[in-house]
Amino acid sequence: MSARPPIGPQLLAFALTLWLTTGCRSRPPIPPADLAAPGWSVYQGQAVWKPNQSRPELAGDLLVATNRNGDCLVEFTKTPFALASARRLGERWRIEFGSGRHAWQGHGTGPRLSWFELPRVLAGEPAGRSWRFTQTNRTWRLENWRSGERLEGTFAP
Repeated sequence: MSARPPIGPQLLAFALTLWLTTGCRSRPPIPPADLAAPGWSVYQGQAVWKPNQSRPELAGDLLVATNRNGDCLVEFTKTPFALASARRLGERWRIEFGSGRHAWQGHGTGPRLSWFELPRVLAGEPAGRSWRFTQTNRTWRLENWRSGERLEGTFAP
């Protein structure tokens, strides 16, 4: 049996440099939305959210803001707490629950939760698979018949 040659210092330095420079890179945070900028439509009102069939309903204030680019911001609050916050900017999205204690982010249109579905249907797009959206005057209801998630409310004039 032949002994392995020792790893040379240059090879070790190269491997360490490669490992350090190709590690995980965190994405920069999504910048705050400037709702005063041109092109934003803002809806404010009251809503009741039922996360799924087995969870109780939560009532709170709802803010939904969308712009012409498809960006959106949704905030569901029960003063002084933020219950849910969802933001989409281009192909990036982020959602937080419990004042940021639980947060997820990614690329694409966002998960198929009411917080990303509501801005789409308010913009006139058809509801996604397993979603049903109904609206009469100022009252609306968004329901996922598969998961039992439901969001319903009214917007101020």
